[in-house]
Amino acid sequence: MDFCCQRRCLTLTGVIFLLHLHLFFAVTLAKTQVPLSSSYNISSASRLFRGRGLLGCDLYKGKWVVDNSNPIYAASSCPFIDSEFDCLKHGRSDTQYLKYSWQPDSCNLPRFNGLDLLSKWKGKKVMFVGDSLSENMWESLACLLHESAPKTTRQHMDSLTSLTFQDYGVTLYLYRSTYLVDIVKENIGRVLKLDSIQGGDAWKGMDVLVFNSWHWWTHTGRLQPWDYVQYGSTLSKDMDRLEAYFKGMTTWARWVDLNVNPSKTKVFFQGISPSHYKGKEWGSSSKNCNGEVKPIEGSTYPAGLPEAQGVLKKVLGNLQKPVYLLDITTLSQLRKDAHPSSYGGGSGVDCSHWCLPGLPDTWNQLLYATFI
Repeated sequence: MDFCCQRRCLTLTGVIFLLHLHLFFAVTLAKTQVPLSSSYNISSASRLFRGRGLLGCDLYKGKWVVDNSNPIYAASSCPFIDSEFDCLKHGRSDTQYLKYSWQPDSCNLPRFNGLDLLSKWKGKKVMFVGDSLSENMWESLACLLHESAPKTTRQHMDSLTSLTFQDYGVTLYLYRSTYLVDIVKENIGRVLKLDSIQGGDAWKGMDVLVFNSWHWWTHTGRLQPWDYVQYGSTLSKDMDRLEAYFKGMTTWARWVDLNVNPSKTKVFFQGISPSHYKGKEWGSSSKNCNGEVKPIEGSTYPAGLPEAQGVLKKVLGNLQKPVYLLDITTLSQLRKDAHPSSYGGGSGVDCSHWCLPGLPDTWNQLLYATFI
C-alpha cells in the first residue's frame, strides 16, 4: 500500500472515530438531560410530518378569506353538537364568523367531501383521543359526515363515545383522556403519573388515531384535577408545566413507537389549539375574545407561537413511527372571532373552545386533505 493510500485510510478512520464519538455524546446527553422551557427548539423536529404532500404545498401557511359557500352544515341539523359549542343556539347574532375559509398561500385546500371520506374509510375505525378540544373536533367531523350520511348509531359508556355511519361501516370514537398519561387515585390523593399510560389499551386496533393534549396542563387551583405529580420514583406537589408536558408527551410517544403498526394505523396529533384571553396578544385593548367578530388579517399572530408548540414539535421530531401533525396553531390563533365567548350557555366567557359550525370544520378539512 503506497503512502497516499495509507494517509487516506488513516483520515477515513479518524473521521469514522469522530462520528462515533459525536453520536455517543449526543445519545448520552439525550438520556441524561431534561430540557428546560427555553431549550424547546422547534427546529429540532427534523422528522416532523406536516401533510405538505398535497401539490407540494404547505397547507398551514396562508390566510383567512371570505367564502359565502360556508358553512357546510347547519347547527340545527346536526344532533351531535354539545350546547357549549352551539353559539347560534345561545343568541350569537353575527354570522360572519361562519363565512371564512382557510386559503393556503400556494395551493387550494380541497373542499370537504363527506361521501368521499366515508368511502375511503369504509369499514374502518377512527378514534380521537384527548380533552374537550378533541371533542370539539370530533363533533365537527360527526356533523360534516352526518350532512352526507345521516343514518347513524351512537353509543356512550364512561370515557368512550362511538358514532357509526351504518351504510359505510365507519365508526368514529371519542376517548376522553385529558393528559393522555394517567391520573390515579391513591391514598395520598390524585396522582398525575407522567410515565404511565394504562388507558392505551383502548386505543389499539384503530385505523386512524387523532391525539390531542395541552389545554389542561396549565390549570391550577380548583381546575387542577390532580394533587401530586409523579415521574419515576419522584413525587412532588408541582412541576414546571412545560417540563411536565414534555415528560408526559414523551411517554405518549414511547407508547406510539411500541404499539402502532404504520401499515395498519395512521396517527395524527391535533396541534396546540390556542386561547384568546389577552387582547394585547393581538394588539387590542379588549380583555379577551368577547365581542371579536373578524379574524386577524394576514398570516402571522402578533404574539407568536405558544411555548408548548416547541415542546410538542420536539417530541414529535424524536418519534420513530410516523405521526402527522395537524399544525393548526397559527391559523387558529388568527381566529379570535370563532370562540363561543359569551354564547356558550355558561356564565363566563369561553375563549378556549370553538363554535360549531366553525373553525374545527377547517381542522377536519385539513385532515381530509391528507387522505386524498
